[in-house]
Amino acid sequence: MMNRYPLWKNLLIVVVFAFGLIYALPNIYPNDPAIQITSDSSSTPVSERILDKANAALDKAGIEHFGEQLINNYGLIRLQKNDDQLRAQSVINAVVSELDSGYVVALNLAETTPAWLKSMGAGPMKLGLDLSGGVHFLLEVDTSAAAQQKLQVFSAEIRQKLREEKLRYRKFQISEDDSLLIRFIQEETRDQAHQLIKKDYDDFLLTDGQQDKYFTLSLRFSELKTKEIEDYAVRQNLTTLRNRVNELGVSEPLVQRQGRNRIVVELPGVQDTAGAKRLLGKTANLEFRLQAHAKTKGGSQRFKFKDDQRGYAELEKNIIVTGQNVSNAQAGFDENGFPQVNINLDSPGGKMMNRITRDNVGRELGVLFIEQKTRLKTQIIDGKKTKVPVRTNQKEIISLATIQAPLGNRFRITGLDSPAESAELALLLRAGALAAPMHFVEERTVGPSLGKQNIELGQRSVAIGLALVLLFMLVYFKMFGLAANIALTFNLILLVAIMSMISATLTLPGIAGIVLTVGMAVDANVLIFARIKEELANRMSPQAAIQAGFERAFVTIFDANITTLLVAVILYAVGTGPVKGFAVTLSIGILTSMFTAIMGTRAIVNLMYGGRKIEKLSI
Repeated sequence: MMNRYPLWKNLLIVVVFAFGLIYALPNIYPNDPAIQITSDSSSTPVSERILDKANAALDKAGIEHFGEQLINNYGLIRLQKNDDQLRAQSVINAVVSELDSGYVVALNLAETTPAWLKSMGAGPMKLGLDLSGGVHFLLEVDTSAAAQQKLQVFSAEIRQKLREEKLRYRKFQISEDDSLLIRFIQEETRDQAHQLIKKDYDDFLLTDGQQDKYFTLSLRFSELKTKEIEDYAVRQNLTTLRNRVNELGVSEPLVQRQGRNRIVVELPGVQDTAGAKRLLGKTANLEFRLQAHAKTKGGSQRFKFKDDQRGYAELEKNIIVTGQNVSNAQAGFDENGFPQVNINLDSPGGKMMNRITRDNVGRELGVLFIEQKTRLKTQIIDGKKTKVPVRTNQKEIISLATIQAPLGNRFRITGLDSPAESAELALLLRAGALAAPMHFVEERTVGPSLGKQNIELGQRSVAIGLALVLLFMLVYFKMFGLAANIALTFNLILLVAIMSMISATLTLPGIAGIVLTVGMAVDANVLIFARIKEELANRMSPQAAIQAGFERAFVTIFDANITTLLVAVILYAVGTGPVKGFAVTLSIGILTSMFTAIMGTRAIVNLMYGGRKIEKLSI
């Protein structure tokens, strides 16, 4: 029978429509303004006591709140009004700053999506920085620390070369002015070392001297090399931050360099500054060093164990490899069920690790975890007590194990407190180690850049445009226009559902893409209906005209949409920020509009006219 879909096609359309409705539904539930309390360490959860203190402080300040809960390792307090967020953050900050442990109090938006939708993986669409705001960070890279770290690596290499050439030295010393001082007993040995280093390391400025009874050789990076190290540190940190942002799953972020040593990060649609800050700014580097013994050359340093139960241990100052040599890291569990991180080193790191451990089987290898901590310290400024942030590099031993056999590119780190800590360490190492420590110069939650009025105008333009299109189709094409309007509504629901599922971020240019999608979807229907009218004018029967109209207009619709889709893909590939937002909505809209205009509208028309004898079409 003419103009009847088989059962499987009708079922397919019903399933797709149900899918679109379910995954678009979370967008009708508005988020609640909230305050989030998070520990600056993933292994230290927020307790009920801290949540109770925060609630009491809000009650005392007269701020309305509800729905307090502990989720995983953080506490969440919902507020009645958006305007209370900043005041509530200030009140709770005053409470947690008095505690010994470090906590981050952040603005957040708490989802109100029903549990049954969440259980199906449904969630609301993210809005861009221009529509809903987000978080803004300004970070400063400590480039002098990068130079110091590089000097330590060169120091270990030079020590090894001097030993291989049997040039005896008395002492290595790295000064605060980023220079390396080597003391020799004999002048001849010093001169030989000078020639050896000059031949292999042309990046150093070498200066001979004499200090007390020793002959000295001073090494300092050239100005060009210093600038190169600083630029590398900023570029490496920039790459690492982008990788970490990708791990956060944020769409259309802004991560770019500002000036000589600063980096700007903007995360649209994110108000959880606690989680973002902990992941972005954490230095989380590793150093692998041998345990010091009586014959250790080059000196040793004393570090405490992270678990606070094993006291302290002495490690050599010489660094074998660092977190920068890690090419991959995955969290897992050892044979006893304790958390561990499986490490893969790059080729230079693997060779260095193998060479050192091959000559030191039976000795203990320490894994040093380096993390930058920020604490509030009370100082007297202008006669007033003021809390100022103080940054320190905290170095703790997380593993000290005997080398049973030479290690290579792959090995594991144990001694971690919890699976959450091993997962976070693996994530940070996988995203890339920071080449130099960073600290937050500025952090804030930003509002929509376009302003509330402009956003409302944008939403109103979509609504008015859609209403006019629906009215035109209904008046001009009558019953066929009704079918097109139902399919068009289905198209928008499906578009929102797909964008919600893939966590695409909706920006104002994205709304423009949706408006264009509406026009293109209608354009496809107009082509089909115009073709049907032509076939009717040529005295074709109504059923045959419907059949011919959909089939003969398909090629034109397909060609027009494919060329537009190619342009959208190119825009996404070469564009940034808002341009990508437009390209994403346009690409998805093209695919959904082709489905709804060709299959959806046809299915509705089939329900109206298919399989029965008709004399006239309402078109």
